[in-house]
This record gives sequence, structure tokens and C-alpha cells, in this order.
Amino acid sequence: MFRFANAYMLYFLILLPIIAAWFHYVRLRRQKKLAEFGDLHLVSLLTPDVSNTKPVWKFYLLLSSLAFLILGLARPQMGAKLQEVKRKGIEIMIALDVSNSMNAMDIQPSRLERAKQVLSKLIDRLEDDKIGLVVFAGEAYIQVPITADYVSAKMFLSHINTNIVQVQGTVINKALEMAAASFTPSELQKVIIVITDGEDHEGDPVELAQRLHDDKGILVYAIGMGTPEGSPIPVNPLNPYEFKKDKDGNTVITKLDEETLIKMASAGGGEYIPGNNAQAGINKLIDKLKKIDKKEYEAKIFSDYNDQFMYFFAVSLLLLFIEILVIERKSSRWANFNLFEFTLNTLKKNESGRG
Repeated sequence: MFRFANAYMLYFLILLPIIAAWFHYVRLRRQKKLAEFGDLHLVSLLTPDVSNTKPVWKFYLLLSSLAFLILGLARPQMGAKLQEVKRKGIEIMIALDVSNSMNAMDIQPSRLERAKQVLSKLIDRLEDDKIGLVVFAGEAYIQVPITADYVSAKMFLSHINTNIVQVQGTVINKALEMAAASFTPSELQKVIIVITDGEDHEGDPVELAQRLHDDKGILVYAIGMGTPEGSPIPVNPLNPYEFKKDKDGNTVITKLDEETLIKMASAGGGEYIPGNNAQAGINKLIDKLKKIDKKEYEAKIFSDYNDQFMYFFAVSLLLLFIEILVIERKSSRWANFNLFEFTLNTLKKNESGRG
């Protein structure tokens, strides 16, 4: 199991392309000023020892060294030992809607991205509960089986998008059925949290939630994504100005169906929570989950982690040492080297040797 103990340090990697862009901008300005001073070819003849490529090599060696230094400061760690521990908690299956309507941007940056933020914050706030993840649109699929490993759950979460399920639509019933079938046979309380805009086009999720609660004791909560006023659906998330149209050429507006979600959560013994205010919604949901009776279970987790940062620091120092050794001036040994002439002389020697 691999993780970063100080994952927040990775945000500093964002600075690297900015520094690189600044470096090339400065070089470009310098070349323009040299061009104003005189002909660039003539300038290069007057400064035969000045290399145009070595400063670039030195810069990228330094930038690479900085990158490995940041990775080292993030404290990469490798799980060393799998240990069985006893915990008290519940089992939570999260059903995340990944239909195209979740690309709507009536809440920023989009319904799906906001849902992923809510889910990430929820996982951060959980302690000893088991969690699993189901994604759904026209079909439902298990993305993360029930586990006590929150790190793995968050890793899978980062790769979710609306292309992950090929069959489009929003069939909440299939999500509820898949989530219910994914629980373990333990005596832990089972909870399903459906995160969706509620635009169900098949089945009766209210009736199914009622049946799951009555027959199996499963609690169903719902987090609504979107607004009642609705928003157009981008055809491509990368192009937010091209929207889905119906057969008559009218722009399709997707709206949050709060009424269905409220009824479904009520029938399932849970509660409906608006997802527009992520922090308030998470606080409310966590308060509800804490009140649920928790039972003891055994879980296998990585208990010991070995730090790997020293390897990253070593590479950083090596790159820095190489950068120091590389001089910016041209090497006298290679200054008059002509590859064409060298190749021609080599061929002539080979021919004379054969003769």
C-alpha cells in the first residue's frame, strides 16, 4: 500500500510549470533584446564560448531536483505490515450518479465535481465505518467493494467521470439494488447514500427504498445535486457552451427532482440532504451517521508504513550535483566538433583499412 503522509505538499508541484513558463519567457525576451543589439549570428560569432542549450539543461536539472525534493517532503510511504484490528462501525454503500445530466453546471464547477467533493469530505470525516462505492447511470457497477481502506476509496474516486458507464440514463433502482447486494453478511447496520440529481426515468425508487428498509433494515439517505431551476447539459464537459438538444432542436434542461429524493429517503428510514452547500450537508449527514448503533468487527489494515522519502531526496541531490557540474560555457573539447566531417573521416579510414 502506497501513500503520501504529507499529501498537501504535492500542491507545490503546480508551481513547476509556472516556473518553466517564466524561464522561457525571460529567454525569449533576452533573445529579442540581442536581436535589437545586432544580428544574432554575428553576436554568436563574437561570443563563441556562450552555449544556448546548456542553460536550458541546467534549468531543467534544477527544476527536476526541486520536483523530487517536493515529492520527498510529501513523505511517500509504503505499507509494510497488514494487521487485523477491531473496530466499531457500520457499513455504508455510496451510490454516485454519473449520468450526463451530472455535467450540468447549475452548481459549480459541475454537479458531478461537487458530488465528488462532497464524497471526498465525507470519507475524510468517517472513522471506523466500512465504505463501498457504486456508480450508476443506465446501469450500475461496483467501483469499490466494502472496505475499511479509505485511501483506496479516495484513489478510485479521483478517476470517476460521466464516461465510466456506457449506458446512459438515471436508474436509481439499479443503484439501490446493486448497493444492497454489495453489503457483507455481517450484523453491522447497513446504510445506502445515493448522490444524484434525482432525474429517475425508470422504476420506482421510493417503493424499492421502502422494501429495503422494511425487509432488510437498510437505511437510505439521499444527497441532491443541482437546483430546481435546472441547467443545460454540456455535450462535452470540456466545451461548456455546446448543450444537449432534443429531437426538435430545443436545449434540454435538467432539473433537480427533490420531491422524489425526499420521498425515497423518508421511505428508506433516512433523510434527504441538499448537496449545494457541501460543508453544511456533510455536517448534517455525519451527525445522523454518528447516531446509528455501531457494532464491532475485524478489519485488515496496513498498520506500519516505511518512509521512502530518502530515495527522492537522494535523486534530488544527484540532479543538483549534476547541475552544478554542468558549466554554461561551451566545452573547448567539443567546440570545433563537426559530426559530418567526423563521419566522413571515419568512412575513409575504414575504406583504407580494407584496401
